[in-house]
Amino acid sequence: MLNIIKTNSEQQFNETGAGIIASLLQSNPRAILGLATGSTPVGVYEKLIELYKEGSVSFKQASSYNLDEYIGLPVDHPESYRRFMDEKLFNHIDILSENTHVPSGAAANPEQAAKDYANLLDEAGQIDLQLLGLGHNGHIGFNEPAEELTGPPHVVKLEERTRLANARFFPSIDEVPTHALTMGIGSILQAKQILLMAKGEDKAKVIAKALKGPITTKCPASLLQTHSNVVVVVDQAAGRYL
Repeated sequence: MLNIIKTNSEQQFNETGAGIIASLLQSNPRAILGLATGSTPVGVYEKLIELYKEGSVSFKQASSYNLDEYIGLPVDHPESYRRFMDEKLFNHIDILSENTHVPSGAAANPEQAAKDYANLLDEAGQIDLQLLGLGHNGHIGFNEPAEELTGPPHVVKLEERTRLANARFFPSIDEVPTHALTMGIGSILQAKQILLMAKGEDKAKVIAKALKGPITTKCPASLLQTHSNVVVVVDQAAGRYL
């Protein structure tokens, strides 16, 4: 079931996403959160920090599991997703460090790191809410379009378009990692609730394709149509075809 919410401003977009997450934590302080990186959730995290500072929400009993991480970047690299999460959210709220989990992109054996992350997710139990952004090619996490998709966490080679989209964060395209470790489609779809967020004119066609088009591995986000509880938050530009 898809519940589509169209927002009228950047502020409303961020407040809506943060409100959904905060409401979950208020009703279930021990919630297991699946979190995402990228530009889309930054404003949501800023709003969650505000809510925490004003005493409306606490993360002290919650735990988090991130979608993905670049392979080959140390955790303190400016563009590692671990550092992103620390700087954009974790360092500003009361979540316990040991309850925050990001795949290990710096592991000597990435394939083993993927298996270790899969085991970690199995031990955690079902994620209560999985936050997702949406790639221009329909990827969620780093699950790129393919003939078939992998269920559990795994190593993936990034499409050139994905690397180009992320190149603005690096000194040059040559420094953008070629591989990542990501939760698989199966991992994502196991969440009790999925919160998909997209904004901007450049996401309008792909989000319509994902939500209204055929279910196909060539558009990984289209598999969200098979989930029973998906909330989609878009701004007017991204939602123009919905």
